[in-house]
Amino acid sequence: MINVFVICTGNSCRSILGEALFNHLGAGRVRAFSAGSHPIGKINQNALATLQRHGLATAGYQSQSWHEFANQPMDIVITVCDNARKEACPFYLNKAVRVHWGLADPSHVQGTENAIIAAFENTYRTLEVYINKMLSQPLESMSPAQLSIELNALAHHED
Repeated sequence: MINVFVICTGNSCRSILGEALFNHLGAGRVRAFSAGSHPIGKINQNALATLQRHGLATAGYQSQSWHEFANQPMDIVITVCDNARKEACPFYLNKAVRVHWGLADPSHVQGTENAIIAAFENTYRTLEVYINKMLSQPLESMSPAQLSIELNALAHHED
């Protein structure tokens, strides 16, 4: 089982969507966790509503610090926001393959309910595309260097 750690600063939206999608799409192959460098302590209700619209579980998610995973080995660490990418990851993550998929924060969108829903849907769909492409790779047989190159490239290719 490959352990994937999805990190964002607040751990309330993008990283939660990533954790849910990895555990859903990669069931039996990957196990995902999410955390934040500065967690806000609650899950964004629009993130949960997005998961619910797609038939994914909405229970059990927490906005938590990456320090709570110091004893959990991670194989791949994916930052989904530019702020988290710039921060120094905790020492215990040094051996993990680092990946960055910078996504706009849907919780910052203002406007109509439809505009907000569209922003969360866009984030969900983008993560879904990246994760499906990642899971189509022979992850288990790739070297750390190959993983880094291939997984970082996913955020730079448009279909």
